[in-house]
Amino acid sequence: MSAPFRVDGVDFADALPALRAVRDVVFVQEQRVPVEIERDALDPACVHVLAQDAEGRPIGTGRLAPSGKIGRMAVLDAWRGRGVGRALLRRLLDEARARGLAEAHLHAQVDAERFYAIDGFLPVGERFEEAGIQHQAMRRLLGHPAAVETAAQAAAAVVGIAAHARRTLMIYSREMDPGLLDQPDVLAALRRLGTRGVETRLLLQDIETPQRAHAPLIPLVQRLPSAFAVRVIEEPVDRTYPSAFVASDTGGWYFRPLGHRPDGETQLDGPARVRQLRTVFDAAWERARPASELRALGI
Repeated sequence: MSAPFRVDGVDFADALPALRAVRDVVFVQEQRVPVEIERDALDPACVHVLAQDAEGRPIGTGRLAPSGKIGRMAVLDAWRGRGVGRALLRRLLDEARARGLAEAHLHAQVDAERFYAIDGFLPVGERFEEAGIQHQAMRRLLGHPAAVETAAQAAAAVVGIAAHARRTLMIYSREMDPGLLDQPDVLAALRRLGTRGVETRLLLQDIETPQRAHAPLIPLVQRLPSAFAVRVIEEPVDRTYPSAFVASDTGGWYFRPLGHRPDGETQLDGPARVRQLRTVFDAAWERARPASELRALGI
């Protein structure tokens, strides 16, 4: 059976009626963006992608500027939530890589930040208003790690890594990372992993502190005991380890040299680094003890 939609690179001049058939509906009619702002002089210089349904009707658009800026991401209402936007974004990232760009960046409407975080975009700077709508600048480096400097970037990194995990997610944490693993988007990402059957292995240096603080992750671990395995480090050689990290079986990682700070680096496609982190994790995991304290609370 044929796919319900397809995404192709298109020539701007040839595809202009199809591009406008989507963009005018989404931006001009739905979001009330002035047409003179929506149609700018940059369009002819951009790489454009167009999503079409099985009958060739336009249903989504996106563009990549020579600077690496992704924009004009739009999907018709009837097709939202069906993977069209994700396919458009990934095609644009492929186009950026093919052109040798070092990074891609964009201005995300604030309710779409998580959508872009899933594909490795990190927020940069403060929110701002554009065409009367609140936006957040976001950036993804292509082919090499990105610096993480803020709590918002840390949360976005974990959301992206978790979204791509297929079998296992490893979390090496000092004390359940208050300010990170208790963020709503991160908790939601971990919950989705559990419902998908992905195992999250959580390795802690300190179990008592998150218990006293009633860490929000603990009830989630208790509700999904088959999806979460928690162990506590007791060996002195492991307790002196200063760092913390999150890594998935698909090559995503976020490493912090100092585990009590968000500062570090992240990458969605770094399998070599994940192999290094897995060696550290597995060795400490084997020496750690099961977190029986959590089972006593109802697991």
